[in-house]
Amino acid sequence: VQLVESGGGLVQPGGSLRLSCEVSGKDNSIVALNWYRQLPGNTRDWVAVITEGGAARTEDSVKGGFTVSGDVRKRLLDLDMNNLTPEDTGVYYCNAYGMDRGADYWGQGTQVTVSS
Repeated sequence: VQLVESGGGLVQPGGSLRLSCEVSGKDNSIVALNWYRQLPGNTRDWVAVITEGGAARTEDSVKGGFTVSGDVRKRLLDLDMNNLTPEDTGVYYCNAYGMDRGADYWGQGTQVTVSS
């Protein structure tokens, strides 16, 4: 299973970015697509999820600024990020969870830098 993120880059404080992820490969048991991020000096933390049933959730600290969307069956995931601050700077990772094997698949990450 391969995951490819796109959409990262440099943005000024208060700006917006849209991250996208495309999933390919052979695991038909994928039931959830997630975004994680790793801020400088921190662990990789969960940000948002889309489930096979269409439920969408975001971590409390990014609610109001980040919106997750996508379709697990189509293996597409997006993250709209608004009102970005320098504290959002980090590497953002796409994750797919395959239920049959309990497998976590990861993308290579995309850098988001918020700076003036």
